Amino acid sequence: MKLIVGLGNPGIEYQFTPHNAGFLAVDRIAEDCGVMLTNRRGKALTARATLAGQDVLLAKPETFMNLSGLSVAALIQELEMSSEDVIVLYDELALPLGTIRIRERGSANGHNGVKSISGVLGTEEWLRVRIGVGKPALADGREIKAGGRDYLLAPMRKQELAVLDEVLDRVKDAVEVVLTDGVGAAMNRFNRRPDDPANGTDEPKEK
Repeated sequence: MKLIVGLGNPGIEYQFTPHNAGFLAVDRIAEDCGVMLTNRRGKALTARATLAGQDVLLAKPETFMNLSGLSVAALIQELEMSSEDVIVLYDELALPLGTIRIRERGSANGHNGVKSISGVLGTEEWLRVRIGVGKPALADGREIKAGGRDYLLAPMRKQELAVLDEVLDRVKDAVEVVLTDGVGAAMNRFNRRPDDPANGTDEPKEK
């Protein structure tokens, strides 16, 4: 069994904020699998599902973002898993909205949920799907810096939600490819700019 965790903050006021992209991604997977995350275990709302022919446990920590690791640790211990069985879905401000990146390891890059998970696991080597929520670049290529915490916790606009809606389907597809064909195949297919389908290895440098 694989544990698929989406990161976010509980509470209706945070539901459609950039910082809850991970929650929304897990909800999309659950919806497509015909299940609802209503069981409480390991400090999370969970649901068992079959995805790409494999048994998975979907989870949304009920801790707030900066304590996400407590929930992940509790679930891993209860299910007798290791960090290799975990796939975490979360928002990434350093990536523009409309993009995703799959990575097998990496620094927190300022993300408190990621920092919490790496802290409890004792390693940065765990699989993650980073969902871009940053502002898209201008036509001349210049990047627009989003406003950090205030931006991440503010409701997204309708146009942004429309873009994210398509991305959530892509995240589900990416997780399925990870489960069926492996991480390498998923990275080759999904780690590219939407406007550059020929580039399967594009990966921006992390700060």
